[in-house]
Amino acid sequence: MKMVPDTSVLIDGRITSMIKTGEYKDATIIIPEAVIAELEAQANQGREIGFSGLNELQALCKLAEEKVIELKFSGTRPSLEQVKLASGGEIDAMIRNIAIENSAQFITSDNVQAEVARAKGLNVIYLKPQVTDFVPLAIDQFFDEHTIAVYLKERVCPVAKKGTINAMKLVQIREVPATEFELRAMAQEILERAKRDPDGFIEVEKRGITVVQIGSMRIAIARRPFSDGMEITAVRPIVDVTLKDYAKADVIRTRLSGEKRGLIIAGAPGSGKTTLAQSIATYLADSGFVVKTMEAPRELQVPDQITQYSMLDGSMENTADVLMLVRPDFVIFDELRKTEDFKTFADMRLAGMGMVGVVHATDVRDALQRFSYRVDYGVLSQVINTIVFVKGGIITKIFDVGFTIKVPEGMENEIHTRPVTTVTDYETGMLTYDVFRYDGETIIMPVAQVREQKADSPYATSRSPHVTAIPTLPAGLRSPVQEPAQSRDTEPRTGIRVAEKEIQREIGRYTDGPVDVQMISDTKAVVYIDDKDVPAAIGKGGKNISAIVNKIGVGIDIKPNSEREKAKKEEEEFSLGEGVKIQTDKKQLTIVAPDHSGKIVDVFAGKEYLFTATVDDNGEIHLAKNSSIAQEMIRRSTLGEIIKLRPV
Repeated sequence: MKMVPDTSVLIDGRITSMIKTGEYKDATIIIPEAVIAELEAQANQGREIGFSGLNELQALCKLAEEKVIELKFSGTRPSLEQVKLASGGEIDAMIRNIAIENSAQFITSDNVQAEVARAKGLNVIYLKPQVTDFVPLAIDQFFDEHTIAVYLKERVCPVAKKGTINAMKLVQIREVPATEFELRAMAQEILERAKRDPDGFIEVEKRGITVVQIGSMRIAIARRPFSDGMEITAVRPIVDVTLKDYAKADVIRTRLSGEKRGLIIAGAPGSGKTTLAQSIATYLADSGFVVKTMEAPRELQVPDQITQYSMLDGSMENTADVLMLVRPDFVIFDELRKTEDFKTFADMRLAGMGMVGVVHATDVRDALQRFSYRVDYGVLSQVINTIVFVKGGIITKIFDVGFTIKVPEGMENEIHTRPVTTVTDYETGMLTYDVFRYDGETIIMPVAQVREQKADSPYATSRSPHVTAIPTLPAGLRSPVQEPAQSRDTEPRTGIRVAEKEIQREIGRYTDGPVDVQMISDTKAVVYIDDKDVPAAIGKGGKNISAIVNKIGVGIDIKPNSEREKAKKEEEEFSLGEGVKIQTDKKQLTIVAPDHSGKIVDVFAGKEYLFTATVDDNGEIHLAKNSSIAQEMIRRSTLGEIIKLRPV
């Protein structure tokens, strides 16, 4: 009996087991050179299936040495042009021709290949995928009811994470180190199972890495050159929970059944996000909704009525195009990582589809930050209605996302009124974050902490290393509310002195000259350095100064020394000017400045800057009398301070 196997059969690995059972004993196995070339190419690319096929070929050679079968090699290696046309079936045609030339039976596990071979008149043996009688995998020996993940690496003793989501620990589970041969055998077994098991998928197959999903277990197989040695990592869930098992399940159910159908589950890796997502998916399906998932890899354990989609042609955007045609009620997106993922999520939500997304984030601010980079803050509340934060398998916080027009936290004047996305703690009802656009950047301001600091400090905001300060406001947007007069005559507080030293030390890394730090308030400083060192201190795109602001918690405005000298000169000239007239009625305050009609001017009280405005054609500036800036001007005028204007 002559037999010609194709590449799929060797990768599948079943031909040797069938020979050992006596089914093809004394057969002549003819291996086309095109098959060897294809396996070699896959192995050179670091693909596990290539190594699996080569191992099967080595096993056939051993059987030939034992005289169980006769093994021959036939044909020629494919040319470069034929390799390029492999996806079109050129290599498959070469393999079929070997069967035709030798009048041999053709064995394949590829359904398309089998149909084409039959059409060519070949005697075809089609090995269908096995779906029953699966024996436990070798890697199963490392798992028990308390094991969450197993880590195997050559030359290292196997270890595992055991316990619960709330309390996990890494323990050694064997004293004998794993060998490369042992791990290769496990990897081949895992690949064979993934090909035969209807619940098995090869999710990722790239140079040096293969990710396989078999049932609830996700297995990553890494090898050189991607890793420094053969490694297998297997993770599986150890708990099966439903939505009703969560303490705040009613809140989630209410939002998903109403109009707020944009929900984000955030948390650190291993916190239980995926478990909650699959609980929500199951609840929605049981409630009569059509539910689909978008996953890469597919790891959610959901009922059969929920179809799990992966990337289409390597893109979730393509998958979304299909789902738009399928029109499910809800889509579970697990997990959002790439910019394309966030944009796809937003597009689907804005199209009216119910969306539940999973995001890696250590706190809700990080989750917002990841979205703000990809989704315009103006539509953020339409994309996300609810943020659920998970820690240790427990829902710890739920936040509502809204939208309003107001003065953002950290700014004082009505001139700063703008669209703001608000994030509110569901349980307390307190505003937690303001998200707004400032100077071309999206700012996420921690409102609650700032308000607490305002209550405890005479300053607008107090410096804290745990609060990211708002970026430095340019002169045209500075708050008119300054420190109390008595604080200017007293010794600076210890905290301010410490901040000055920290700023001098950090900025000093970028200049050899003097660093002059002037603390305007607890959260704002102006730093003067040599002109030539300003670009280095700011960094490309503001990278360096942003890192310093985030580290110290103080807004920093870096200026060259030449600007300070120029400012001193202008101040001396300005002090010689005359004040302007202000008028008030029941509704507004008017600054009368006919000499500056149509000009943009800076408004000062004494030597202190207040705001920037445009004088109308009648030579007047109008402000609402009840606004904070108007009240400040009235107070300064009452104290005898001269109101002055300087053209910009």
